[in-house]
Amino acid sequence: MLTVPIGEKEVGVIKIKILKNGPYLVTGGVPLHEKRIVEDGGYYHYEDGRALPQQETYALCRCGKTKNSPFRDGTHTACGFDGTETADKTPYPARAERITGPRLELLDDHRCALARFCHRGGKDAWELVEQSDDPNCCREAVTAADECPAGRLTAVLPDGTLHEPEYEPAIEVLQDKELGVSCGLFVKGGIPIESADGTMYETRNRVVLCRCGESKNMPFCDGTHVKKQFKD
Repeated sequence: MLTVPIGEKEVGVIKIKILKNGPYLVTGGVPLHEKRIVEDGGYYHYEDGRALPQQETYALCRCGKTKNSPFRDGTHTACGFDGTETADKTPYPARAERITGPRLELLDDHRCALARFCHRGGKDAWELVEQSDDPNCCREAVTAADECPAGRLTAVLPDGTLHEPEYEPAIEVLQDKELGVSCGLFVKGGIPIESADGTMYETRNRVVLCRCGESKNMPFCDGTHVKKQFKD
């Protein structure tokens, strides 16, 4: 049975609430799916994973030790999980490094979930931006930035517009078929995230939240699931 903490229901409000040393409480009927990261000829895409139950309110494991993945089962209490949030709350444009190319700029805040969508056909987003005087490289650079699920990379168009893909609110539980590990939670479509202390993180179109319990940049994924060979 997938239960949520008593008194924490906020039916109808789309939001992720981080519970202190506990799970992510998701409200507002946010669609939940599993996706597998697949490599094909130097490019990456998603394929559908297992079907997951859809609910108005649900709690997703943050400690990495649940036996009911991706949902919480109370193990965070038994294992003494420390989910202290350490991530910088400075807004993304002020936090990100700016890389300048001939036709494009690239914002990079270095929050990497190791999803590898920034690699396209033997080149990465940074190389593509440096070669953006080539129309094909320019298009590929924008795609490489757009497809970064962590929101680490954002293409800046010549008119100064920050380019973003269009997403409806959803959460995708990521699995990495190529590396054989389980990844973070791809939160898309501008879902507000509330810290355990009641403050709000900057609402963004794309972020990846940690679910292995080992990130050094809580609550965001920092790729530690690969080093730890996390499997849900």
